[in-house]
Amino acid sequence: MQNYKMTLAYDGSRYQGWQGQGNTSNTIQAKVETALSRLTGSAVTIHASGRTDAGVHAGGQVVSFQLEQPLPCDKLLVDLNRWLPEDMGVMALEFAPPRFHARLSATGKQYVYRIWNSPLPDVFGRKYRYALPQTLDLEAMRQAARILEGTHDFRSFCGLTRFKKSTERTVYSISVTREGEVVSLRFCGNGFLNRMVRILAGTLAEVGLGVRQPEEMAGVLEAKDRSAAAGALPPRGLTLAAVFYGENLPESVDTEQEIDHRTLDSGKAHRFDGKVKKCPLSD
Repeated sequence: MQNYKMTLAYDGSRYQGWQGQGNTSNTIQAKVETALSRLTGSAVTIHASGRTDAGVHAGGQVVSFQLEQPLPCDKLLVDLNRWLPEDMGVMALEFAPPRFHARLSATGKQYVYRIWNSPLPDVFGRKYRYALPQTLDLEAMRQAARILEGTHDFRSFCGLTRFKKSTERTVYSISVTREGEVVSLRFCGNGFLNRMVRILAGTLAEVGLGVRQPEEMAGVLEAKDRSAAAGALPPRGLTLAAVFYGENLPESVDTEQEIDHRTLDSGKAHRFDGKVKKCPLSD
């Protein structure tokens, strides 16, 4: 059996999330597994670094899978992109060590939530950004973000109120930036709970609007109660930017032009686009 590591990008607008479901084939997982099965002539099960919700996008989702009859990475990448719908694509494909698993081997992820902060309509980006016409106070949002960084119990930011496992996570960094009318919130951490990023984004947006004060974030964390935080912002503004494998995590990843993520070994990954670069190994 040959193990593979794939980097996948997709527009999640018309799909019912990542995870395959028995009552529909309209999921990202189902589309990729169907394409792989057609190309190989046998059923193939894939494993993602995490499940994105319906409407959420990805620029650097990582997937692992095994094939009984190995195929060259360069050929498989090209053939997959011919079979897949035009709103998803394989950006990189490489052989992986036998024990590599996209989810279990991951050491961190970065998500980006984008807000169109203007009273004017977001004609071309409306599927990828949440529109908020009132001007946001970015400095107040940054102050709140500093409190939310670090290792905390994020139960107040978990979308599953009856989640029984640990809700402790480490958020390495939260950045708040503006470029023109677009405010980008970047979250980098060792893992995120169900809807956690969208709830964090909603809470920071309320700080930016003056509904909450930055210093209130400590109390929200201490409450360990979902009702203490804001509502989750809509999924269309969220993108899974990158998944990391290794000990060191970068402070931020810019996914506007290229995907930048940790790789497994020193061998070259086959790329779909020359602009996609490969990071060096971590020490």
